[in-house]
Amino acid sequence: MVILVTGTAGFIGFHLTKKLLKQGYQVIGVDSINDYYDTNLKQARLNQLQKHAKFHFFKYDIADQEAVRSLFKRFSDIEIIIHLAAQAGVRFSLENPYAYIHVNIDGHLNILEQARCLSHLKHLIFASSSSVYGLNQTLPFKEEDAVNMPSSVYAASKRSAELLSFTYSHIYGLRQTGLRLFTVYGPWGRPDMAYFKFAKAIMSGKPIEIYEGDGLARDFTYIDDVIDAILCIMKNIPDAGTSQTFNIGNNRSESVRYLIQLLEEQLGKKAILHFKPRPVTDLEKTWASIDAIHAKTGWTPKTDLSEGIGAFVEWFKAYI
Repeated sequence: MVILVTGTAGFIGFHLTKKLLKQGYQVIGVDSINDYYDTNLKQARLNQLQKHAKFHFFKYDIADQEAVRSLFKRFSDIEIIIHLAAQAGVRFSLENPYAYIHVNIDGHLNILEQARCLSHLKHLIFASSSSVYGLNQTLPFKEEDAVNMPSSVYAASKRSAELLSFTYSHIYGLRQTGLRLFTVYGPWGRPDMAYFKFAKAIMSGKPIEIYEGDGLARDFTYIDDVIDAILCIMKNIPDAGTSQTFNIGNNRSESVRYLIQLLEEQLGKKAILHFKPRPVTDLEKTWASIDAIHAKTGWTPKTDLSEGIGAFVEWFKAYI
């Protein structure tokens, strides 16, 4: 089976591609290796993947229509697409909103346009985000909740991609699954994520910037659990013309203060806390209901935060 993974040098894309190759699949990897965060980390991930004979890599921007068209023409036997490439980051969308339209909407549209022409395609899986829940105050977040109040350009771009996918399923019969991912963390993670930045600050004795208030909490989801969820979904192909959506979370909301405490314990150093107001783009709390994906696939996350942070810190010390 031939599987296309976009964003293959990214955090989730790397772990997923590695697992797929281990299971014997042929993987076509696409990534632009943009400089939103350290490209050396992306290249280090990619170097591991390129050791596999069944991995073929293309440095393409998914918003480049001709590049995407030529790739799909060359690999017309693609059966599964796992589309993870995106411009990430909630706060960066205030600085450069155009990047989110370019990649998360135009790029997503390019994937859909070419996917509808693949005669062997069985399933298109794409990454959305918990950010689409926006100003929703009802917890835990459920897939049937209204998601019409995005609090950032990033969230709006991800919701737009969901709507485009629904349209393409309706018109062309594409079998699709959207993944609303909740604060994914772990080894080889993204340096722009809070847990990674906190670890660097604690190690270097610099202050951690943390938002004011006692209610700041996230549904932290360990990378191995996310990969297991994607593999379960990959094998549960929806009906023709269906675009389904699942939350991928740890099914609990845990305090950011507790996260810092775990990092302090694992790193053996105390954090210096610097408090500042929470920006309007950031949600105070996230919490995923995972009833839908569990009912469909039987998937349940297995890693608690203390275990996952321990694994991250072990990698972090070796990498840094």
